Amino acid sequence: MFFVPFRHTPRMSRRAGWLAAACASMIVFSAGAARAERLAFVLNSADATISEFDIDTHQEVRRVPVLREPHHTAPTPDGKYLLVGDTSGNMLFFLDAVTGARVKEITLSDPYQMQFSPDGKFFTIAGLARNQVDIYDASDFHLLHRLHADAMPSHMNYAPDSSVVYVSLQDTGKLMAIETATGNVLWTTDVGSTPAGVLWHNGKILVGVMGTDYVAVVNPADGHIDRRIEMAPGPHNLFISPDHKNLYVTCRASGIIERLDWDTMNVVQSYHVAGGPDDIVFAPDGKMWATLRWRQHVAIIDPNSGEIVDTIRTGRSPHGIWLNTNEPALHLSMADLPAPPTP
Repeated sequence: MFFVPFRHTPRMSRRAGWLAAACASMIVFSAGAARAERLAFVLNSADATISEFDIDTHQEVRRVPVLREPHHTAPTPDGKYLLVGDTSGNMLFFLDAVTGARVKEITLSDPYQMQFSPDGKFFTIAGLARNQVDIYDASDFHLLHRLHADAMPSHMNYAPDSSVVYVSLQDTGKLMAIETATGNVLWTTDVGSTPAGVLWHNGKILVGVMGTDYVAVVNPADGHIDRRIEMAPGPHNLFISPDHKNLYVTCRASGIIERLDWDTMNVVQSYHVAGGPDDIVFAPDGKMWATLRWRQHVAIIDPNSGEIVDTIRTGRSPHGIWLNTNEPALHLSMADLPAPPTP
């Protein structure tokens, strides 16, 4: 377990204090971390920390301090690291995906929402605070393209062939299509008030439109809306079930998670989960873990019955969540690939 030394800057004294706190935390929890290899990582945005939980016992193994405001994660394509973006700290942290140890960090501008392309060649960041979209070479993180984006680029997803990345612009109600190789904007289209989550599904782009009660189904060729899927108010983010039979939409404002049939995209089940459900992942036992932004908890839900089987206390404003039992491909734009074979 080691740290890459900080560069000498005028903020060195503050970072030195943070480093001391980080070391103290690691001393307290190092023994537990060595034992726990099935980890859930929860980003506490308002506490500037990452909570790491044992997936089997639901116990917190350790809480790792970062700089200011972590929001989202991106597993590296090889599954070796989990990247954590500290947006207002302008820092990208590399965590060992097995042990949870912090390995190194690099300085990148406003890493709010971020993803690797399915082919592993590009790494894109939606810089919500700075109104920019940055496309990096994933091999060494050098900047390829920077686009000004009015306003508040929020979430993203790629076409399965990695040729285009689609980014929602929260403050303008638009979705933007960007050619990854050139950085050229192919089109922008109005999808509705306050768009957020973006997901490629069966040749279409799905967008959770938070200021409405629908998910927009967008044609990737020209951006026109083919359909609006009605659901609970405030649809925020979209997720794929591990068996590729369902889609899940977190409706944060209304405290509901909607389950959609994979083929029809109709709502087939609603889960009432108070506290602002935001991001979700699936554990090896099939349970769904959902961060509750306004309750300082993670809810663990049986997706068959809808029962909340447990809640886990986290830091303030838990946002991004990732389990190291998941394959990296499940976090990319792989919806057009065939479902994994049944064991």
